[in-house]
Formats: sequence, structure tokens, C-alpha cells
Amino acid sequence: MLRLLSLLQNGSRWTAPQLAEATESAPRTLRRDIEFLRDLGYPVHSSRGPGGYYQLVAGRALPPLMLEDDEAIATVLSLKLAANGATGGQDATDAAQRAESKIHRILPPRLRRTAEALSATTDVASSVDSLPQAGLVSVFAEAIAARRVLTFDYTKPADVSPRHVEPARLLRLQQRWYLFGWDRKRGDWRTFRLDRISDLSAEAGSFPSRNLPAADLPTYLREQFRGIPERTVTLVLHANVQAAADRLYRLDGALEPVDSNQCRYTAHVDSYEWLAMVLLLTDIEFTVESPKAFRSYLAEHAARLLRGSRL
Repeated sequence: MLRLLSLLQNGSRWTAPQLAEATESAPRTLRRDIEFLRDLGYPVHSSRGPGGYYQLVAGRALPPLMLEDDEAIATVLSLKLAANGATGGQDATDAAQRAESKIHRILPPRLRRTAEALSATTDVASSVDSLPQAGLVSVFAEAIAARRVLTFDYTKPADVSPRHVEPARLLRLQQRWYLFGWDRKRGDWRTFRLDRISDLSAEAGSFPSRNLPAADLPTYLREQFRGIPERTVTLVLHANVQAAADRLYRLDGALEPVDSNQCRYTAHVDSYEWLAMVLLLTDIEFTVESPKAFRSYLAEHAARLLRGSRL
């Protein structure tokens, strides 16, 4: 039934054989399922004879769409991320929490139990940097869609400068939100941290569209930001995932459970020095799995510290 509803939801015309094949059901079962959808209030139109088809009628109110298993899990996890600040500011967080509550109420009992278990047993770390103020994303999104030039003051550690920018995309990279656009004064593409933008306004009229410097902007910008080659270090932390996430001074990678008392931390860092400092501040026992270079780095500096501690 859920598969049938998902197929009809796109508004296309489906012949009976096509629907029967896609849902792996017999023609008689298909007709019964169509009637059941109609009884639920879904306006499924049918045309008989040669060239006959089924189609979900557009432009009418529909009952809530019940989700398939994978769709329900994806929806709950996405809302969980949003509710923990991974997508925006307080407004987005509150809206995500309300939406998650509504989703649970419209799911059938079996899926509702799965969704509630998923919510109760899944923890998502809050975003390091959320949107600077409520409603700002809407201003950017509308300006990007209408191709309107944005003017704003941009604050850097050393100064504040006025900017005239043709906005192109909003991106979340390295736990921060950025505006990517064409800086008219500098004549080049630039990224701007949203929390450093103030006195924002959109000009009237529109600007001609420009070709973006890359089809995959997140990958392109990560390469621009990286500068120093990234190093990958794999550690086994002698603490469970939740305890490690709570105690790590900074999380620059991924945690996965090994058992109830240990987890594997795959860190992506620019330098061994930084990771060594994080581990020192964290005060969690650990074992280095790879690479040997990081093991040697720690051994060398541990020996130096021991020499310095002797009376």
C-alpha cells in the first residue's frame, strides 16, 4: 500500500500493468488497494479501456502521507539533526522539534514505535556554530532566488568593511554557515561567515546569473579552506561513544562504538600537535591504531616531557 501511494504521489499516469509490476501485486489486489486508498480519502482517478491509467488528482487536500520504513527513519534522523542545532538557529530548532512530534503522531503504530525508539536512543551533538539570528536565512534565500545584490558590513578581526555581493549559495562547512557569492568590489568569488554579517539589505532589481566556479561547491570550498594537507589518525578511546563525545575538547572526525567501554575515533586534523593537545585536555586513555608517525610523535614528545619533569 505504501509503495503504491509513493508511486502515485508524483502525479504521473500509471497503467494497471505498470503499477502491478512496481508493487509486485496481482491485478485483483491492485484494484482492491486502489479502492482502499479512495476510502481513505485519496482522490485516485482511473480511466478504463485502451490506454487506461490511474492517477492521483492534483490540487486537492490529501490525508497525511504515511511513510515507508526507510523514509520514516530518514525523516526522524533529519529532524533530530535540525532539533539539535545542526541546520540553523533557535527558530529552526523549535520548528524541527514540533515537526518531529507531528510526524510521530501520523505514523502507523509499528513505524511510530520505531521512530520513538530511534528518537529515544539517538544523540546528536549540537552544532558548534548556529545561525546568527532568526529569519536571516530567509533573507539570503530570497535574495539568491531573485538574484538581488546584498549589501552588508562584514566584520573581520582587524576591521569592518562594506560589501556589495551577488549571492549564489548558502553552505554549512566545518560546523559554520557561509554565504558564497560574487564580491563586486574585489571582482571575485568570496565566502562570508554569517555570524560576521551585519546591517544586511537587498537592493532592488536583479543581476545576471554567473557560472559557479565548481559544480560541487562544498568539495571546492573544503579544498580552498584546507590549505595544509589533512592528516588522518585512528585511535581507540577507552570510553564509550557518549562519554567520549562529552569529554572531547573538540571533535574533528567520527566516533564509532567498539564495545560498551571503548570506541574508535577517526580524526581528520591539520597537525599532530593539535590532536595531541586535544587528547591531553580530554584526559581519556587511548591507543593509537594508525599511523605510525603519530605514535612516534607522541613517544618523542612524551620522552621530552619526562626529561623535563626530573628533579
